[in-house]
Amino acid sequence: MTDKFEDTLAHVNTFSRPADLKITDMRFAKVTGAPSGFLMKLYTNQGLVGFGEVRDGASSTYALMLKSRLLGENPCNIDKLFRRIKQFGGPARQGGGVSGIEVALWDLAGKAYGVPVWQMLGGKFRDRIRMYADTAVQGRPDSRAMAEALKDRIDQGYTFLKMDLGIDRLLGEPGALSAPLGFLEEMERAGRPYPGNEEWGWRLHRNRHYDVMNLAHPFTHIHLTPLGLDRLEGFVAEVREQIGYEVPLAIDHLGHIGVQDAIELARRLEPYHLAWLEDAIPWQLTDQYQRLAHATTVPICTGEDIYLKENFRPLLELDAVSIVHPDVLTVGGIMELKKVGDLAQDYGVSMAIHMAESPVGCLAAVQAAAATENFVALEHHAVDIPWWDDMVTGLPRPLIQQGFLRVPEGAGLGIEDFHDAVLAAHRDPARPGLWEATSRWDDDWSHDRLWS
Repeated sequence: MTDKFEDTLAHVNTFSRPADLKITDMRFAKVTGAPSGFLMKLYTNQGLVGFGEVRDGASSTYALMLKSRLLGENPCNIDKLFRRIKQFGGPARQGGGVSGIEVALWDLAGKAYGVPVWQMLGGKFRDRIRMYADTAVQGRPDSRAMAEALKDRIDQGYTFLKMDLGIDRLLGEPGALSAPLGFLEEMERAGRPYPGNEEWGWRLHRNRHYDVMNLAHPFTHIHLTPLGLDRLEGFVAEVREQIGYEVPLAIDHLGHIGVQDAIELARRLEPYHLAWLEDAIPWQLTDQYQRLAHATTVPICTGEDIYLKENFRPLLELDAVSIVHPDVLTVGGIMELKKVGDLAQDYGVSMAIHMAESPVGCLAAVQAAAATENFVALEHHAVDIPWWDDMVTGLPRPLIQQGFLRVPEGAGLGIEDFHDAVLAAHRDPARPGLWEATSRWDDDWSHDRLWS
C-alpha cells in the first residue's frame, strides 16, 4: 500500500501544501518599448513561481537587496513579510522593490490555495474593470490631432480618457512663459546628450538632468503668462468642441509650475467639464493641495508617487483631493492599494489607479480594483503597443476589450506564465539576459532594527 501511495504521489501536483511552501530564489527580466519595469519571478521549493514587477523607471536593486530577507520564508505569510521589508520602500520609484515583491507574494499565495487574489481580499464588487486610456501623441500635437487620437480611443470602446496639457506645449512660443532668463533653455539642454567622452558624457548628462528636473515646482519660478493661459485654455476648448462633453476627460503633466499658476489654470479650465487635474504640484505639499482644491471646481487628483496608505491621510483630512490615484507598484502592493481605497471611501473620495506597467502590474491592480467599492477606472498606457498583452500567457486576447478588462478567475493574479519568446524579442539591450541567477544577493544582510 505504501509503495502504491508514493508512486501515485509522484504523479500528483503537490502545490496544495501551502504550509510547507518556501521561497528559494528571485530573478528578473527587462523589456523595452512598452510600459514595464523589471519583471520578477519568485521561485519556491514546490515548483510554484510568483510573478511581480518593479515599477517603470526604478531599479531591480530595490528588490534584490531584500532577497536575503525572504529566502526560506513561506510566501503565504504576506503581511509578516511585508512588515519586514516595508521600511526599505519610499515614495515614487523607491517603493518599487517592496511593492513588486508584495505582488509576487500574493500571486504565490493565490496559486498555493488555488484562488484568485481578489477572493482573498474579501471578494469582488465587479466582474470587469473600466480602463481609462492615457492618450499620447508624438511631438507637440495641435488640438485636432489630439482630438482625433482621443476619438480613436472612444472608437476602441474606451469610456474614460486622459491627455497631457503642460508647459512643454508653450516652450519656444514668445511671451507664453515667464522664468528666470536662461532657465527654460537650461531645462531643454538637460534633455540632450552631453558632448564629449561617450561614457562620461552620459553620466554627466544624467546628473545634469537630475539637478534640473528634480527641482520642485515652487522653486522653478516658471509662470504662465496671460498668453500662456490663453493657449492652454484654447487647446482644451478646441479638443472638447471636437470630442464633445459626454466622455470624462482628465488632464495630466502640467509641468513644474507653482500652486498659484495651477489655480489660475484650473479656474480657466472649469467650463470644460474635466474629470480631474492630476499631480499639479508635489504630493507632499498638502497645504498647497488644499489651497488648490478649495480654489476651483475642477476635481483634484494625486497619488501615483505616494508610498503606504498613511501618507494619503493628510490629503484626505484636509479635503485636498477629489480622487486618490495610487500605483500598485509604488503604494506598497495589492493589499496597501485596497487599504488606500477603503480609507478614501471613509472621506467620500473615489479611487482611480495609475498604471504604466506590464500585464503583471496591470493584473495586480485589477485584483485590488475588483475588491474595492469606490474604484473608478484603471489607467492604460499601452493602447498602441500590440505585443503588450503577449508578454504573458493564460489570459484572453486581447486582454482589454471594448475598454474593459474582465477580472480573471484563475489562481493568484490569473497569469499562467511569461512568454519568454516575446520578452526575448523586446529585451532591453542594457539588460539582455532573461531570468539570470542572482545568487550574489542571497546573503546580503544588515541589522535592520530601527531601535536600540
